[in-house]
Amino acid sequence: MKKIKTAILISGRGSNMQALVSACEDKDFPAEIVLVLSNKKSAAGLEFASQRKIPTAIVEHKNFSTREEFDQEVSKRIEKSGAEMICLAGFMRLLSAWFVKRWFNQLINIHPSLLPEFKGADAVGDALKAGAKISGCTVHFVREEMDSGPIILQASVPILEGDNKETLAARILEQEHKIYPKALQIVATTRDTA
Repeated sequence: MKKIKTAILISGRGSNMQALVSACEDKDFPAEIVLVLSNKKSAAGLEFASQRKIPTAIVEHKNFSTREEFDQEVSKRIEKSGAEMICLAGFMRLLSAWFVKRWFNQLINIHPSLLPEFKGADAVGDALKAGAKISGCTVHFVREEMDSGPIILQASVPILEGDNKETLAARILEQEHKIYPKALQIVATTRDTA
């Protein structure tokens, strides 16, 4: 079975990256991780990747004068790794239109809400403020408009009385760790037929 070579972009601990790496360790999983790249050298997830013998790279955005220059360097590193797919896993950078076009339909992201509800950086807080009864997470293809691409998979999480951002985010994260590997599996197995 041909495995889709995949790069993961992180900015922090990379718990979703860890879930993806663990899934890819199954010999029957249709993807393999060939690169973990971070825009922060302090990202804790880099150490996890190194321990698993996965190549890592650091491209610090503060060393570039424009978003597109940074994205072009990131893209070069990804191309060099041979990756055909990119998973964003807590990568806290908005990507340029150039990058999204370059990796069109090869770039997926996970977001802590049931899109199209509650886009943006504080989705969990926004759901609580709105008095929503259900939240969850969404894996979607990335498009130029933030959190707007075609949905691959979603999981819902009830909002319980007394929930705060931390308790709700923790329950959503549990579901993220389940659906992100499933979504990568779906994309990896349907790519050639799409």
